Parts: sequence; structure tokens; C-alpha cells
Amino acid sequence: MAIVVTGFSGLGVYAAVGDPGVRSARLDLQRKVTLYGSDEFSGPAGTLPNPKLWSIETGGGGWGNDEKQVYTDRPANVRVDGSGHLVIEARWDADVITSARISTRQKLDFKRGMIQARIKMPSGQGLHPAFWMLGTSIDQVGYPRSGEIDIAEIIGTEPTVHAAAHGPWISASPRPDPKWKLSDELQPGAAPSQDFHIYWISKETGTITIGMDDTAYATFTTEQLPDGGKWVQDLPFYLLLNLAVGGEWPGEVGPGALPAQMLVDWVRIYG
Repeated sequence: MAIVVTGFSGLGVYAAVGDPGVRSARLDLQRKVTLYGSDEFSGPAGTLPNPKLWSIETGGGGWGNDEKQVYTDRPANVRVDGSGHLVIEARWDADVITSARISTRQKLDFKRGMIQARIKMPSGQGLHPAFWMLGTSIDQVGYPRSGEIDIAEIIGTEPTVHAAAHGPWISASPRPDPKWKLSDELQPGAAPSQDFHIYWISKETGTITIGMDDTAYATFTTEQLPDGGKWVQDLPFYLLLNLAVGGEWPGEVGPGALPAQMLVDWVRIYG
């Protein structure tokens, strides 16, 4: 099922997260849409997330980034805690790092609308928690032709939130990089790991707006595409939540970094 909503308008300029009296980019966009559904993760402690909405993706092999974790479907790595949170936990199991990755793949996808998630991100050398999206056509056309949208990525102990959009080139001619990338970041002041924050995306035709709490910190549009880039972000995408460990971006796992938990209070969908 795809969620479709139209009519988003310009955002204006917003001050830093948490400033009193500041107009909220998130609420301005939220007023234009209607709550379609949510997952409040209210199940009994130790149970897996709702299988009608979430698939648990398993396996290792680096996941294209030389990551060190193996994703499992065990409650030790992914569970509802009985207090209204989803727990994604990375940990050592003997000499193997295990973690979890869940998605709405083949269950719920989004073409236009707004998605919000209230998350407490972990911090530690080598950790890479992410709230992101992939194009539903990935099984048919592969990556990066399917497209990718990164709503919030945290790297190691850095107090920075990263957002990005990725996609293919129109021509199949060889290029130094097989995909184009647009990216931006937010320095929120306090480290995101210190508390829960609302990470969100607004998706409309030709434009993606991404934010944290009241601040919109990334806007990607078709006008920003590099020459030869193909915009696939208007197609249906599905959601992912995962906690990766190690790899090309966060580097080696630091002593004491594990166990680590990514806590998700809720995910809300507007259309």
C-alpha cells in the first residue's frame, strides 16, 4: 500500500532545535496531513515487533559496507521491552557481533506523505544506527537503481545527524561512482544519544524534506541533481531501522561500545 498526499509548501527558515518560540517545521508539515497509522510498540516484553508491519532481515556478509555484525531475528537483538519501546540491540555473542535490522518491505510502502519516528540513538565507537528507506523496486532493478533515502544516521560518538538521498544515472556509461548522492547534516548541540528525538521525512513530488524535532535540516530536490542523475525518489519506498557495527564509515568497534541499544518509542505515518 502506498501513502499519497499532495500540497506541501515552502518551509521558510528555522532556528536551532529546541529554541523557545521557534516555528516548528515538523508541525507545519504535519498540519497538512492526516495520521494514517502508527506502531507504538506496546506489546508484551520479549516479543518481536508486529509481523503485519515489520519484516526482520537476517544475515551477515558486510551488507555492502564491510559491516561486522550478523543480523538475527532473536529477541536478544530485536524485541519489544514491555514499556512501549522497540529495542534493537547490538552485542557480542561469543566472538560474533549480532544485531538487528527490520523493515516494512513488501508490507507497507510510501510514495508521498510524512513519516516520523521517536528514537534514542546509541553512541559508541564503531556504531552506526540508521532510520532510512529503500525503493520497493530493488528486487526488480537492483541497487542503486532503486534509490535510497537516509533520514537519520549517527556515526560512532559524533554529535552529528546525517541525511542523504542516493540514486542512479540516466546513462549506463561507466562513471567513477555508480550512484549520485545529495547529503546534509545537523549539529544539534547535545549528542542525539542523550535523549529521545523525533526524526522525520516529508516526501512530495520532486522534493524531500528531512528533520529532527522542530528543525528541517535537509531538503533535496530534482533541481539539485548532478548532470545525468535520475530522480527515483518519487517512487514508492519502504522503511528500515537497524543498528550496524563497524565497517567503512564508523570504523573499528571500540572497547566498551557493546552492548548498545537503539530504542524506538513509536513510528507514525501520515498521508
